[in-house]
This record gives sequence, structure tokens and C-alpha cells, in this order.
Amino acid sequence: MFAFLTLLCGVLVVANPFSRNPVTSAMFLVLTIISMAGLFVLLHAFFLAAVQILVYAGAVMVLFLFVIMLLDLKEEERRRVKKFSLVGGLISVGAIVTIFVKSILAAKPGANLSAPRLEGETAALGKLLFTQYLLPFEVVSVLLLVAMVGVILLSKKDLK
Repeated sequence: MFAFLTLLCGVLVVANPFSRNPVTSAMFLVLTIISMAGLFVLLHAFFLAAVQILVYAGAVMVLFLFVIMLLDLKEEERRRVKKFSLVGGLISVGAIVTIFVKSILAAKPGANLSAPRLEGETAALGKLLFTQYLLPFEVVSVLLLVAMVGVILLSKKDLK
């Protein structure tokens, strides 16, 4: 159920049929984060669930909402799609997906994992995050940066 809610709310962040208001999308992102925390609880990763809610649903979403409100974004109007931008975006997404798939196939995730010593131990978690899982950890930080830049670019007026 949590996986279904995570996917559903994640899709509604991007393709929101209810409203074109960015605050609504940000609220769906909060629901996505909370659903992911539920997945962590089911995996007995209580520390990660708490951090997920406190850091991402709390601090990061407050930051996103401040940026949205400071930029005074109105409901997004339908714009004409420029062909060059569409082709450039598709090429960029294709390159990122290709690199992502190649790195996953080369990494063989979970091949040399040791059994957890103590449930809820944070020292082992920190060591894993900053050694074996450093790339995904940094990818998440870059995605947050891209989201912030996207909010700023959406707020720009078209100069004609």
C-alpha cells in the first residue's frame, strides 16, 4: 500500500490534474515523502523513517514552499513548446537514463553487503551512506538542486 501511495503521489507531483498551482504539487511531494517513510518503517529502518519525515517533509519542503511563495508563482499557463527545447530535453533525459542504467548494471548492488549487526544502529548506516552508497546520496542532493532551479525557471516571464 505504501509503495502504491508513493508512486501515485509521485506521479501527481508532476502531472497534477487537479490544479496547476505549484503549491499543490509541493503538497503531493510531502505525501510522497511520508509514504516513503512508511516503507522505511516496514523495513524496520525507524531512524531513516524519522529522518525522512523530519528532514525532507519538514525542512526541505518548508524551503521549497518559501521559494514558491517568494517567487509569487501563479497558476502555470499553457505555453507553446519550442521544438529545440523539447529535443534538447529528450536528449538530456536519454543520456541521464543511459548513464544511470549502465552504472546500475556495472555496480551489482547488494553483492558485498554484510548482515546488519544491530537493528537501528546508526554508525553502520552512516558508514554505508558515505562509502558504498555515496553516489545515490549525492544524486539525491543534485535532484534537490535541480528542483530548486526548476522552480526559479518556471517563475521567469517569457521575454518577447
